[in-house]
Amino acid sequence: MSAIDVVKAFYESNLVNDANMVPKYFHKDSDLHWASSQGFTLLNYKDIEAFFEGTRHTVFGTTIEHPYSEPILAHYSTLWEVRDGKLYCGFEISQQADENDKKTMKSYEEINI
Repeated sequence: MSAIDVVKAFYESNLVNDANMVPKYFHKDSDLHWASSQGFTLLNYKDIEAFFEGTRHTVFGTTIEHPYSEPILAHYSTLWEVRDGKLYCGFEISQQADENDKKTMKSYEEINI
């Protein structure tokens, strides 16, 4: 499997409901360097396991006022190094979404999970 295929398979997987997701996709020596609006976080393999084990993730949201609207909450960009067919080293940047900037919004690919 090529590096592109590994990354694509990870993002197309059932992240929340697959208990084997971390050992299946992440190298035992993996690191994720994550810069977000909350600051910098460095996650190793055990941290990534804990992140997916005890946490439910919401990718979209609705409000009482607009129950049929799913506003974009954040944008993510991640570069992955793949080693031995698994995600080895990632550099991720995330920021809160600003739907008012139409030019910026067009630069992101929409992914519905």
